[in-house]
Amino acid sequence: MRVLNGLEGLRQVTAGAVVSVGNFDGLHRGHQRILRTARELATAQGAAMVVVTFEPHPLTVLRPAEAPPRLTPPQVKQPLIAAAGADDLVVLPPRPDVLGLSAQQFWDILRDQLHVAHLVEGASFRFGKGAAGSIATLRQFSAGSPVQLHVVDSVSVPLLDLHVAPVSSSLIRFLLSFGRVRDAAICLGRPYVIQGEVVEGMKRGRTLGVPTANLRCVEQMIPADAVYAGRCTVDGRSFPAAVNIGAAPTFDPQLRQIEAHLIGFDGDLYGRSIGVELLDWLRDQRKFSGAAALRAQLSLDITRAAAWEGRDASAPIASAQV
Repeated sequence: MRVLNGLEGLRQVTAGAVVSVGNFDGLHRGHQRILRTARELATAQGAAMVVVTFEPHPLTVLRPAEAPPRLTPPQVKQPLIAAAGADDLVVLPPRPDVLGLSAQQFWDILRDQLHVAHLVEGASFRFGKGAAGSIATLRQFSAGSPVQLHVVDSVSVPLLDLHVAPVSSSLIRFLLSFGRVRDAAICLGRPYVIQGEVVEGMKRGRTLGVPTANLRCVEQMIPADAVYAGRCTVDGRSFPAAVNIGAAPTFDPQLRQIEAHLIGFDGDLYGRSIGVELLDWLRDQRKFSGAAALRAQLSLDITRAAAWEGRDASAPIASAQV
């Protein structure tokens, strides 16, 4: 996949392409349906499939206090877009020359400079300065033009509480904020991944016989404080993991951190960037009477986390293992 940057990169796209524009944060099942539709059209037409995204989210510049926490940092999102079959990824930064484009001006670029053949978007798509453009605007602009507009319906999934919900990035953030990582995985079509650099911690886990990798994550949403079952792949080998997010209430209730104990792993991860998949909520954090009680609980956590090996956290509820 070729990665192009800015409006200059956008203008390098080959004429006659199948294009989809959006932030695509999370690359969830709804986004996947959009990109799958675009890939099928591109294959049928013998055309390039082009994804145009914004990095970072425009609200980080326009109204930083309202910017949503990121689900997929660039190093996670780009491989997912490539795996969806994109030939080109155009990354638009939130610069004035991009944010200042009206809906009409952005459309003119797509139609007159890129000569887009097919435009594929979700029903809630907004574009242009102030998000003034909508699908209704696109229908009006594309009528009688060479650009064929394809509007893709949203995807709804049954969650673990049997509530059927339309998938969106906002819903996934809500679920993560309550520690509902398995529901988030159902919406994403894969487990939620925390990506970060392994840094030196307090090394208390090692003294308890449970060494942990301490992650520094600065670019994405961190789920609610809890202990989770997880999974981490190191050098091509997958390890189940018990993951603690939050403070260490038994020792230091003020220190918030992300610790992952990779079950069966023996090695040095300091300085490496790793991705930890979160598969299921195990328990809330709580303070124990001392090291012995904590060690006993950690043993139970590890046993429950290890039981997730080989299981699919993103399986629809009808076939999910409960």
